[in-house]
Amino acid sequence: METTMPISAADQAMQLEWHYGAHNYHPVPVVLTRGEGVFVWDVEGKRYFDFLSAYSAVSQGHCHPRIINAMIQQAQRLTLTSRAFYNDKTGLCEKFLCEYFGYDKALLMNSGAEGGETALKLTRKWAYKVKGIPQNQAKTVYAAGNFWGRTLAAISSSTDPSSTNDFGPLLPGYIIIPYNDLAALEETFKNDPNIAGFMVEPIQGEAGVVVPNEGYLRGVRELCTKYNVLFIADEVQTGIGRTGMRVACDHEGVKPDLLILGKALSGGTMPVSAVLTSDEVMLTIKPGEHGSTYGGNPLACVVTMEALRVVEEEKLAENAMAMGEIFRDRMIALSQKTELVKSVRGKGLLNAIVIAERPELGSETAWEICLKLKDNGLITKPTHGDKIRFAPPLVITEEQMHEACDIIEKTILEF
Repeated sequence: METTMPISAADQAMQLEWHYGAHNYHPVPVVLTRGEGVFVWDVEGKRYFDFLSAYSAVSQGHCHPRIINAMIQQAQRLTLTSRAFYNDKTGLCEKFLCEYFGYDKALLMNSGAEGGETALKLTRKWAYKVKGIPQNQAKTVYAAGNFWGRTLAAISSSTDPSSTNDFGPLLPGYIIIPYNDLAALEETFKNDPNIAGFMVEPIQGEAGVVVPNEGYLRGVRELCTKYNVLFIADEVQTGIGRTGMRVACDHEGVKPDLLILGKALSGGTMPVSAVLTSDEVMLTIKPGEHGSTYGGNPLACVVTMEALRVVEEEKLAENAMAMGEIFRDRMIALSQKTELVKSVRGKGLLNAIVIAERPELGSETAWEICLKLKDNGLITKPTHGDKIRFAPPLVITEEQMHEACDIIEKTILEF
């Protein structure tokens, strides 16, 4: 008599997603059920170091008790009013954000992509109302290799075919230039008076943690000022302490005209994003011209303020700086032991190693290493084929960092 093996809880969860969900992700095959600090546990009870942090959203660590308590208390009181009415938390949060980051105005939305779209709309409105660009002629400039979401506005600036293929027609008014190239930026500004803004990631995360030359951001600031173009910093992934400073632009002491934040703004508990800018830019948008039902809801506002207090009071940016140096030192030492690790790059706790392809695995080499890392108790994921991103929660201790680096070293040397 034929017997069938009982299906595991992990297989059941993965099969349910495959059967009933869209096939728009290719996850590492692990089914998580609980998280605390730098660790997550799967449905079988196995513990892992989380070295992706939900793409830096869980920077304060999984289920940080202070953030969760703030969330619970507000959720039992008032969650959503829409912006049809005032509530007692939105203004407090806007004031907190403006004072924390040094801007006149804050506009709260939900996802990072919405933050980027909001910045784009503000830039276009400023172009027509302040700079005097003729109607419908405003252009924005982006760096090749950028990633700020999957909306049509976001993919219109993408140079990745997997983002753009079969999704056209893309939006007009976009110019794409090389990243980390100030000469190309100035040439573009000089040749087109209808340029309104330049959006750039201080470190390109999805592209594989590409760090520009020192002085690049200062040069961007100077050129944007010279040509009256808005400098838009996409700090959705690099902001909130991730790179060892409050925001990555702080490494070069520059202040963008528009600052886009998201991900860790809520400590990974719910979608929250924000755009911060000056009165001159923000007040170009009038009632009815932009908004969101959930944007700036009281629950998100309370969570945001507590998430930022945690970063400040627990000195998580400082910890990211120190732990990042330990990580890169360990990975550079590893690269001297094996040709598999071609290079190490990053800042703070946003890092990546570039993997040399094994002939028998080709472009799947980094993926296979990530599967072995999972087996050994650490989870992360490749990006753009041959790069593995490592971005643990900023609460990681020195002891935990060395334990995690031991896993990475063991896995790669055995591979």
